[in-house]
Order: sequence, then C-alpha cells, then structure tokens
Amino acid sequence: MIWSKSDLPRIPNHWRYAGSRQSPLSGGPRLAVTPVNAILNYCFALLEAESRLAVSALGLDPGLGVGLHTDTANRDSLALDVLEPVRPWVETWVLDWIGSEPLRRSDFFETETGNCRLRSRLCAKLSDTASAWGKLVTPWAEYVARGLWTTAKSTGGRNLTPPTRLTQQRRTEGRGKVWRPKVQFSEADHLCRGCGKTIRRGRTDCAECAIGGATQRLANAARMGRVAAYSLESRAKHSASRRRHAQACSAWDSSSQPKWLTTKLFSEKIQPLLVHVSASAIAKQLGVSRWYAGRIREGYRPHPRHWEMLADLVSLSNA
Repeated sequence: MIWSKSDLPRIPNHWRYAGSRQSPLSGGPRLAVTPVNAILNYCFALLEAESRLAVSALGLDPGLGVGLHTDTANRDSLALDVLEPVRPWVETWVLDWIGSEPLRRSDFFETETGNCRLRSRLCAKLSDTASAWGKLVTPWAEYVARGLWTTAKSTGGRNLTPPTRLTQQRRTEGRGKVWRPKVQFSEADHLCRGCGKTIRRGRTDCAECAIGGATQRLANAARMGRVAAYSLESRAKHSASRRRHAQACSAWDSSSQPKWLTTKLFSEKIQPLLVHVSASAIAKQLGVSRWYAGRIREGYRPHPRHWEMLADLVSLSNA
C-alpha cells in the first residue's frame, strides 16, 4: 500500500505531542513517519513496560544505569538494558505481520507535525502481545538479577542466588526438566486487500471485492483461449479431429444398428437419462471431447453410431 500525507486525516492541536517518545541521544521527540514505525514504537513501548514490571518485581531499581544505558534523568535505564535481547523478536514479529497481512488506512492518522499515530482499534489489538513480550523479557530480568547479586554473601558464607519467581525456572529444572519460555502470539486479523474487512484465512478478498478480480481473470482467460484456438497448432488439431469424425461417419453402416434402437427411442428414453451422467463419463465412453459431451448432455443429438454406447451408459440396452 502507498501512503501519503493526504491519505491520513488531521487531528486537533492538543493531540500533537501526546505519547511522543524521547530520543536517548538528542533528547528530542522520536516521531514515526510511517505506519510500520508507529507499530514498532507501540510494541517497543509495551516491551519497555513489561521490562519495567519484571525488573521491579525482582526488587531492582528500573532506573539503575549499569549497562548499555547510563544514568539519565526520567529514564529507566536498567529496564532498557533488559529489553535489548528481546528487541529482535519484536522486529521479526512485525516484519512477518506486515509481510503477510495488509494494513487498514483507518487504523492510522497523521498529526500536523507529520507524526503517524495509531488509532484505538489497532492499539487494542497490539496490546494483546504484551503478555508475550513479558514472557520473553522475564528470563533476561532474572539473568541480570543473578549477575548483580552473585557476589553477595550471607552470614554462612554461601552465595545468595535470587529465586526465579517470574519464570519458575529453578523449580522446573529441579524436577529434571528443561525450562523453555512458552510464548504464543495472538493472530493478526486477516483483512481483505480491497476494503479492509475481516475475512477468514485462505482468502485474499471478501465476496464483494472478489467479483471484480474474478471477472477480470475470466476475461483474461477467455482472451487467451481465443488466441490459442486460432494458433497453427490448434487449427491443425481441429482439422485432424474433423477428418477422423468424417471418416468414422462414412465408414458407419446403418445396418449394424440394432432394430430396437430407433430415433424415437433415443429421443424419448435415452437422451433424457443423459442429463444425470457427467460430461467426463460421456466423453470417456465415446472418445470425444468434454465440450462435445457437454452438448450431448444439454440435448444435442449425436451421430447414430454413438447411440448404442450411450444406451449402455444409461443401462438401457434393450427396447
């Protein structure tokens, strides 16, 4: 989808700087200029919140600067350090999503400063991923906690190992099992590429939008069929088929036809029963094309040399 500023509606001035994140280097607002940037910013905000909760639950100060992020006022440096290993998971999930599903134009709007923002419907959908980011970030929070407390000693001289309250990793390993994070992401809405309506999996368009595409495909197929039918190879096959049919009609002897198989019997008893026989079965029985077999099903009377085989096909072999 191609996005432009004219495609996104404006919003009032008092919403202009709502929710803008600060750049760690410049200190200025880091604005999203595309829908994908806006989705990434929102998911990273969810991941940062889950990191802050995990670090606080382990008794650590989220604002402690000990790693990649130094101490800075109004920034949770330790929480930002903990979420770094999970950042590729977020980017991979968003990339897979936008690579397989279209985006609704109505889920985004543009501010007067050029910031692309998300509407509440998409925000609610993305918020369902918060639990998945929490399960991915808690092992790293406990890893940092063990690293900070590994040198602390109790009065008995033993190392103090913090409990794994968030992941229950030590309890699982104590039972002889291997601990692995179990993460399940909620599926994104499968949208129609024409109007954005929610549709079931396996389809690309809703019933209304599929009409135009199907009509165009049928028109293209008909045009290709007409071109192929008038090619030299197709005309040669058609001529050969007509010659075989003419030779078979000339070689047929009417005296070989059973006396009971008359024109009246074929029209009144055999031909009405052919409606219930598939065109492929008729074509296989007679050795003709499916197009010709379809005409026979519709009421076309074939050459008398085919009547006896059609009588056998509808189980009518005696008058």
